Amino acid sequence: MERRSLTRYALLSIFAALTTIGLKAFAYMLTGSVGLLSDALESLVNLAGAVMAMTMLTIAARPPDADHHYGHDKAEYFSSGAEGALILIAALSIGVTAVQRLMNPQPLEQVGLGIAVSVAASLINFTVARVLIKVGKAQNSITLEANAHHLMTDVWTSVGVLAAVGVVSLTGWNRFDPVIAIAVALNILWTGFRLVRESVQGLMDTALSPEEQGMIRNILEGFSGEGIAFRNMHTRKAASRKFVSVDILVPPSCTVAQGHQALCRIEEKICEALANTTVLTHLEPGELSNTKKT
Repeated sequence: MERRSLTRYALLSIFAALTTIGLKAFAYMLTGSVGLLSDALESLVNLAGAVMAMTMLTIAARPPDADHHYGHDKAEYFSSGAEGALILIAALSIGVTAVQRLMNPQPLEQVGLGIAVSVAASLINFTVARVLIKVGKAQNSITLEANAHHLMTDVWTSVGVLAAVGVVSLTGWNRFDPVIAIAVALNILWTGFRLVRESVQGLMDTALSPEEQGMIRNILEGFSGEGIAFRNMHTRKAASRKFVSVDILVPPSCTVAQGHQALCRIEEKICEALANTTVLTHLEPGELSNTKKT
């Protein structure tokens, strides 16, 4: 699947956000539940995040150019970071509203219809989130994964809010509604912090996972029978893109042509094992017995 085609999944998220905003706002107007209001506010953040995701996915899909030799993949980190920041803002807004309602509790109205409307909105979010998680993992897109996890947070938030509304309607304890809203705000706060942290790590050129690095080392060690060794291996990732640089040591008797052929085979093996990887190799003469791997 081409990276450019991922934008249609962000568009799906936008349509879901618009639909759920309308449904949850209607549920809040029916019941007056501050918990349902917090749910609707988070859907506004979903909309902003989905728009940002579509924009950054469009930029990330652009091919390398004169000013960006390694492409535009890191644009995805701006999307996930911005979405994390929006989540933090929403959490603070929900917390303030919930505290005010906790101090001045109000009875809920038309609970049954309000719950039905909110359940419909949650089902939409759950369905879209599952689609985005599947595609995000398959295409290694941090933007789609961040958007999907945000939607799943919204789903679990809705579950908590609906439970609170149900308890209030059965017990008449109106303060339980804002208490759950505060718990929702804390949960959203953690999600936002995690997304911001992951985005910062990506922008700081984090190395590939230990499993991926081990896979690369196994490939390189597979050439030891030909007297080929390696050292100074470095890795980094930029959203869906992976980068590997390594020094390859060949027997001194190798010609330039033979050394070049060896590098091509090594690069091909690594790219077959790790999709969307750029491999940079440096040819050096050396004896296998004197080689120190890193």
